[in-house]
Amino acid sequence: MTVPEALRQRGWTLSALQRYADNPSAFLALNEGNEYFRAEGLDGYVCYREHGKRWIQFGGPFTEEATRARLQRSFLDHAHADGRRVVGVQLLRADAELFAEMGLTVNQVGASYAVELASHSLRGKKFVRLRNKISRALRAGLEIVEADPESVADDIEHIDRQWLREKGKHTKELSFLVGEVGGPWQPLRKLFVGRIAGEPIAYISYAPVYGSRPGWLHDLSRRMPDCPPGVMEAINAHVIDHIRERDAAWLHFGFTPFTTLDGSHRLPTESRVAAKIITLLAEHGDRVYPAKSQLEYKLKWNPTAVLPEYFAFDGGISPRSLWSVLRVTNIV
Repeated sequence: MTVPEALRQRGWTLSALQRYADNPSAFLALNEGNEYFRAEGLDGYVCYREHGKRWIQFGGPFTEEATRARLQRSFLDHAHADGRRVVGVQLLRADAELFAEMGLTVNQVGASYAVELASHSLRGKKFVRLRNKISRALRAGLEIVEADPESVADDIEHIDRQWLREKGKHTKELSFLVGEVGGPWQPLRKLFVGRIAGEPIAYISYAPVYGSRPGWLHDLSRRMPDCPPGVMEAINAHVIDHIRERDAAWLHFGFTPFTTLDGSHRLPTESRVAAKIITLLAEHGDRVYPAKSQLEYKLKWNPTAVLPEYFAFDGGISPRSLWSVLRVTNIV
């Protein structure tokens, strides 16, 4: 495989993830538009994006355990010296505890979900409906192939356009918290396309996962509005077989906000006001974000690991800091 020049020049960003990242969504740190803070004498970096007076940090510091606190403190000090505040998003428990120890306001916002593949099976009564949906899609003539993004670029763009149109004129594609298709890092991802009668109708992109639960992240997924039921499930079931044959240990379904909120996940520096708002969004916020439908899809696969995820706010939560997160992630 030929490695693009842009990838070779920024190979240190990938190297740090491979050695230090335990966040299943860590590969998203390589998205176009991200920036990286490095401290002299420390290996690794902090990934972030600027928005006004806020620096939105993705995940915790990607460095060895012994230097996590030093790198994170260096980043906070650098931000403060420049008149900025830091907002941390998609933080795992260890990251959240680190931010809380440094005095930031930390709230659980949702969770991520993962399936351990060694024990995974779709046999039994629990998966009858899922198997039936998959069978229905296959009977409709669904064919699933692993595709080169360049060769199907027009098809992917068409599916994306129709998918967004179906969601409504105010819908935008999320950014920062989801991955990409294409770019210099594409050779490390996997893209699977579903076709019926030769016409592409859906796709799912998968990104590599490192750390204690290595495997793949079920990332971007799109389908045509008239896509038959079960197509997405059939593609994912096909991919599970594909990656398990290649010794992948886990399939991750990524972060879903406003789900699996639990008092046992709270940290001492949480904002009670924010916790109430997040709970209200979990109960009534489907117009803001389709969390319930996303969670329903992920629970179909009977996840064996549920990881709480957090946001952290430097200087406390304010309307301006919340707005920064919403704008950088393109939720609004």
